[in-house]
Amino acid sequence: MSGGLFAIVILGQLDLHIADEFFFSPLANNWIGAHTWWAVDLIHTGGGWFVRMIGLAALITLVSGFWLPRLRRWRRDTAYLTLAMILVPTVVGAMQLVTNVDCPWNLDRYGGDRPYVSLLADRPDDLPRSACFPGSHSSSGFSLMAFYFLLFGPRPRMASWFLAGAVLIGTIFSLGQQSRGAHFLSHDLASAAIAWFLLLALWRLLLASGNRQKPGCQPRVASSSANPAT
Repeated sequence: MSGGLFAIVILGQLDLHIADEFFFSPLANNWIGAHTWWAVDLIHTGGGWFVRMIGLAALITLVSGFWLPRLRRWRRDTAYLTLAMILVPTVVGAMQLVTNVDCPWNLDRYGGDRPYVSLLADRPDDLPRSACFPGSHSSSGFSLMAFYFLLFGPRPRMASWFLAGAVLIGTIFSLGQQSRGAHFLSHDLASAAIAWFLLLALWRLLLASGNRQKPGCQPRVASSSANPAT
């Protein structure tokens, strides 16, 4: 779904219109979230630490499982969760170095010193390199969709709630960054799509065995349970 929205935003050139309408204040000549506690301290800094603590807890549980028998059955799940929360922001960060797209706050339209160059346009060679596409902070929030892949088999209803929570957190991270001028909407839609497909690929690699023991359940014969790819 985020891929379709991304296409609409890019083809309709909606990034600038959305930023103008909702996130940049011409009267103050600044972004509405610039230097605010809720965008900078709470959503950006606090949100980043929130996701890191979840990843750290998964890593500690994974490592402890090699010594503590009661945690041994969780090793594959926590390995997936740990790798997922590392892989998503790492891949998005690497893509930022390749795509060479400016942040909104760099643009002369918003008080910066660079012209707007759309994602699909040819960027002039004399412009400094930039690294703002896709959205890295939102990708850390969307990486929490990994919990859906862990739970969709044994706990489908809980998985749906975790998916909704991860999308909500990623969306809050996205809005916080857009309010600061760090990203456009298309940047964060792209990070959501990338996160989903990376998590799906990692799930297929590590967890897509119908005979694996589900956390808290006894081993059972593979059945036609729901597939997150469908």
